Amino acid sequence: MRAVDVEGNVLDILMQRHRDKAAAKKFFRKLLKKQGFAPRVIVTDKLKSYAAAKRDVLPNVEHRQHEELNNRAENSHQATRTRERRMQQFKSLGHAQRFLSSFELIRQHFHPKQHLLPAHEYRQLMRHRFKTWHELTSSPVVV
Repeated sequence: MRAVDVEGNVLDILMQRHRDKAAAKKFFRKLLKKQGFAPRVIVTDKLKSYAAAKRDVLPNVEHRQHEELNNRAENSHQATRTRERRMQQFKSLGHAQRFLSSFELIRQHFHPKQHLLPAHEYRQLMRHRFKTWHELTSSPVVV
């Protein structure tokens, strides 16, 4: 399961063996705890377990289930699937959870919304992000 905000940034990922009501409730609770507030609207696919879990965990939140509305979350999976193919599948759910928790944050850091920025701003932003990355990781700066 994956939560994505309006701008397409991945908020959280939770790997589950099943997509049932209990798994959805666990995901919603984890997301609420991490974000600190309830969203105004949630958009999911048409799986019935999401609606059932939402009634219990988020009773006052609007819930929309529609094919095209869920595209932002579905498209955010593409980079993950590409990476998974390169790694020749994940060996376990725990391995996938550990990898994706860090991979998505790093990926978002180095892949800003390029189509929304002029070239000079994009280059400046990327220079700043690489500088920050090198400071945090104490790695040498490559020119």
